[in-house]
Amino acid sequence: MNNKFYIIGILFLSLGFFACDDELNDLEPFTEAEPSAFLTTPQNFEIVMNGVYRQLWLYYSDPGSGLQGIPDIISDNVILAQTGRRSNADYYDLRYVASTLRAIPLYWSEAYEAINGANLIIENISNIDGTTEQDNILGQALAARAWAHFDLARIYGQIPTQSAGANGTLGAVYLKAEDGDTGSTIEDALAEPARETIASNYEEIIEDLERASTLISEDSNGEGTLNKNGVEALLSRVYLYNGEYQKVIDAANKVTASLATAEELPDVYIDNTNAGVVIELSINTSSQSRGNNVGVLYSQSSRGETVSEYVMDFDFFNSIDATDVRKSVLQFVGINDDIEYNAIKKFLGEEGQTNGLVDVKVLRMAEVILNKAEAQFELGLEADALASLNELREVRYSPYVAGTETGVALEDAIQFERRVELAYEGHRFFDLKRRGEGINRNATNGDIIDGTGTPPTEATLPAGNFRFQFPIPIGEINANSTIAKQQNPGY
Repeated sequence: MNNKFYIIGILFLSLGFFACDDELNDLEPFTEAEPSAFLTTPQNFEIVMNGVYRQLWLYYSDPGSGLQGIPDIISDNVILAQTGRRSNADYYDLRYVASTLRAIPLYWSEAYEAINGANLIIENISNIDGTTEQDNILGQALAARAWAHFDLARIYGQIPTQSAGANGTLGAVYLKAEDGDTGSTIEDALAEPARETIASNYEEIIEDLERASTLISEDSNGEGTLNKNGVEALLSRVYLYNGEYQKVIDAANKVTASLATAEELPDVYIDNTNAGVVIELSINTSSQSRGNNVGVLYSQSSRGETVSEYVMDFDFFNSIDATDVRKSVLQFVGINDDIEYNAIKKFLGEEGQTNGLVDVKVLRMAEVILNKAEAQFELGLEADALASLNELREVRYSPYVAGTETGVALEDAIQFERRVELAYEGHRFFDLKRRGEGINRNATNGDIIDGTGTPPTEATLPAGNFRFQFPIPIGEINANSTIAKQQNPGY
């Protein structure tokens, strides 16, 4: 791969941000070929694992390419606010190219650095044979490796359910070290490997996650980390993308978390509670040394005003019923230059703050229920799908009236609830993509709170358009002659 992949880099990244001074002073220098000089205790493995979580945080929360926000900005959930700074406008205007913003966007470089760190753990795990922590640490590393590869595959490649031929198209490079296979990560770093097919990617992602689920602890591993619930929830997502619908249901049924209630939901987004959150990337463990304020993709606060970058799409806002408790979780009236906007409230900041610095909610129990409902519908289990959907709706509407939909109306209801529930958490673009649907923005509605103002420059992205796959970044093209021949079509 490119020159970002240095074992020593991920180790010192981990050490620099997660080890105490005494630990650092006690370390002896070691070379890239001798990571085992450090990885000799469960505690040191945990330090490197924390570094892996930090890499994941960086590409989810980055204001310039963060996976928590860009998929909503590209799709139909937002509209560009004209009094903002036009940040990420290349994404919103659907004109991103291989050199957009960075030669190596963070969701490419940091994902592979997370993978590199996970591989470092996996190939040295035998150093702590016989310890009670061994399986749990290995399970976390396997799951994190799969998680990062899954993100790379869905960003840069097609999704298996997207089209009939998607499985045969190119996905990501899967960097895979085996237990005790010391040195393989270094070899991968210096090689110029080729992209694999989507089918191969998903096979390896699922293999890693399924193995991780047998090893990782059922108990919490601490804030901002994975456990068995997280792995099963992630499997429910990956199986859905892969069209394995019975497995979606089976994985979802293994997740023991509860849904956030109507009363708890607002507190989730100001970090007062983790109710219903199954996987998060926490600012307390990930960003102390380099803070990414994830919410600034949508807005900032300046001189008492809200400088919105993107606001709620007018039609989307008005499609949400007044009895839906999520409406006030999603929107607040933001004022800038005496203009009112349907500003985005999620990720505005912790309680009493408007700085956008909050935990990233990667996967919540609500998504697990919605994954299950969609899978049940796809299998023709409409009564079960409706029951799952109503389980969510019961804690989102006040007063609540049970739905009775069937057929296409039920399918539409599942997708509508998914859009509202997961809005601004990085799902909409991928949900449209995996279902083979296009992006359709209202070409006449503007950015101001009443629907007036400036409409989008680009209103549509047809299903199957090449821009549903991001370009391989120019830095990687320049560094890897193999991948230079495998750029995505259209770029």
